[in-house]
Amino acid sequence: MTLPEPCQLHDRLLARHDALLVVREPVAPPKPAPGQPGAATDYVQSTPEVFVALLAEPGPDGEPRVRAYAFNGHVDLGTGIRTALAQIAAEELEVPLADLEMVLGHTRAAPNQGPTIASASIQISAVPLRRAAAQAREHLLGLAAERWGVPREAVQARGGRLHLAATASALSYAELLRGRRIHLTLAPPEQEVRLKPAHNYRLVGRGVARVDIPAKATGELTYVHDVRVPGMRHGRVVRPPHPGRDSGEFVGRSLREVDRASVAHLPGNVQVVVDGDFVGVVADREEQAIAAMRALRLRWARLPPAPDLSDLAQAIRDNPARERLLLQEGDATASRAGAAVRLQRSYVWPYQMHASIGPSCAVADCRGGRLTVWAGTQNPHMLRTDLDRLLELGEGRIDIVRMEAAGCYGRNCADDVCADAALLSRAVGAPVRVQLTREQEHQWEPKGTGQLMEVEAAIDADGELLSYDFAVRYPSNDAPLLALLLTGRVPGEPRTLEMGDRTSVPPYRYRSRRIVCHDTPPIVRASWLRGVSALPNSFAHDSMIDELAHAAGADPVAFRIRHLEDARAIELLEATATRAGWQAGAQGSRGRPGTDGLLRGRGVAYARYVHSRFPGFGAAWAAWVVDLAVEPASGRVVVERLVVGQDTGMMVNPDGVRHQIHGNVIQTLSRSLYERVDFDRHGVASREWGAYPIIGFKALPPIEVLLMDRQDEPPMGAGESASVPGPAAMANALFDATGVRFYEAPFTAQAVRAGLAG
Repeated sequence: MTLPEPCQLHDRLLARHDALLVVREPVAPPKPAPGQPGAATDYVQSTPEVFVALLAEPGPDGEPRVRAYAFNGHVDLGTGIRTALAQIAAEELEVPLADLEMVLGHTRAAPNQGPTIASASIQISAVPLRRAAAQAREHLLGLAAERWGVPREAVQARGGRLHLAATASALSYAELLRGRRIHLTLAPPEQEVRLKPAHNYRLVGRGVARVDIPAKATGELTYVHDVRVPGMRHGRVVRPPHPGRDSGEFVGRSLREVDRASVAHLPGNVQVVVDGDFVGVVADREEQAIAAMRALRLRWARLPPAPDLSDLAQAIRDNPARERLLLQEGDATASRAGAAVRLQRSYVWPYQMHASIGPSCAVADCRGGRLTVWAGTQNPHMLRTDLDRLLELGEGRIDIVRMEAAGCYGRNCADDVCADAALLSRAVGAPVRVQLTREQEHQWEPKGTGQLMEVEAAIDADGELLSYDFAVRYPSNDAPLLALLLTGRVPGEPRTLEMGDRTSVPPYRYRSRRIVCHDTPPIVRASWLRGVSALPNSFAHDSMIDELAHAAGADPVAFRIRHLEDARAIELLEATATRAGWQAGAQGSRGRPGTDGLLRGRGVAYARYVHSRFPGFGAAWAAWVVDLAVEPASGRVVVERLVVGQDTGMMVNPDGVRHQIHGNVIQTLSRSLYERVDFDRHGVASREWGAYPIIGFKALPPIEVLLMDRQDEPPMGAGESASVPGPAAMANALFDATGVRFYEAPFTAQAVRAGLAG
């Protein structure tokens, strides 16, 4: 097992001769915007942040060769950005991809670029990396031109070598770097940097095999679960009896008694660690820690019952809220005056899990006033700030070594288990590995929050869109570290963020629109999940436009195109419908079974993921056409075919984008058809896969992906966009099959049966 050593790498690079580095003098990261997630910190590291490094090294044949490193603060959650970012850096550096190593997320080695969220890695955080690589290349071109005494334009870079035009003269990067120690300061955003024109790209825009797959396929990759360090012991935690609830006066104040004698007889040098309501055990071996966790007797205070979520829509309505007007345009009263059809609908989205296949795990070593954590986090720098709040070591004495972990597409318990391991390691004076149980992961991971969307819309007799009044209620998703709450470092007070406004404005042209977000405190512990608030909001927008099309007697695709103004949206929707063989005016079963006894239908939906604080900015455009069948007796839904189109702008790695879309589709089908967290009087009741089913391979349809050719356009975020229109497309296909509109997800067999019976 080989563990990364980012601190040593960073220090070696800064001291290295025969090297060219592009660095940035660190500054304190920007404070989170009001109402947005994040951890405020004034910490500034003492050494420069490295973005690109080129090193002259002896090759296997003794000849000098160049070795390249590129650094990005975001992490790869299984999305393939390690490969795509490497393509960007290698393209601008003009080095072979095999000669470049991409370093992601380590707090000492990688620049602080915030958490890996909002599909922003390629769209935003790759920009300074690209510019840094271009700076390095241009500096080498200048050095070569100076050596040859020619203008810069007479020198070309290719494959790690510099060539003098119209001659046989060439220099390797390594030759030019020998004896030099060059540190370039990363050019500020306003300074022009000569970037490689897109028509000269040789790596970007081409399908490249992901660099992480071979080690994963052969078992060579060290996941965070595999980390072993000398002297390591094993820890387990015991959570309080209010699963999934992280606000209330009882949080951090409920433990009454710990019976240490209940584990004193167990083998493994068992130690019990208690800090407020935080309880953990440490033993020499993992099975000993598990036995101690199960045997430890605790007495807790009587707790108030959890909120009743049996009627989720009403529970969200009853939650206190602060109204935030996002958009008001046109005169709604005047617009409605000529209405031929007015529809008022409520759409409900359930609480859902990140549902990581592997429970979260971390290893921490807190000794000598320093802390190193091997973590699967998606928020390395933010986690470092939170761990400093917990342990008060100073951020400069905390290192997060980011390792691959179970996928999450939003925040699971990966950060929480790091804090657990840190507390236990400090208490016992040794490195400690902590892995959560399946029950703990299911119950305590911050859920993708439930959501309520209330819509009133009107059309005239000609089918023109008149008014759209949209209100979303979004329980907050802040979710501080559990250890901060359980130890009492942070009070268990509800915290309200402003996160319900993603894709809150419909893409269609209404004469008047009023968009309101009701920001509410959390009902249960929640954090961001793929398509944060945008996916449920789009479920409402595109279910409503479909119902309006039906009321107008119009074809759903033609009706959407008629009311869209975005040319790229129109082209995408037309292309996706064509690929799917859409037939204007065709209808599904509408509740009348075919000769095979099945109900069949087809649905369409379109959305552009607009993320970040309102009004936000857009990622990729996406559209779905889905064909499905319904068994009337059982209510079981079978998706038979799915065509998904996406306009991602320039695609760094088209194969990677296609794989991302497949992942989006699979997860969205699961969320639309199966996934819903159940609650009881204690809190989260879904403790294992039987209580929280996810889609299986046998339920997957053929998935056809259509990628729009936009290589001359800026790259857009692809990590979440394809998921956003999915639920509405499913709901619209269900209507086409059954004649029944479904306003609440998931569309389980039981829900479909109830709809048919109604």
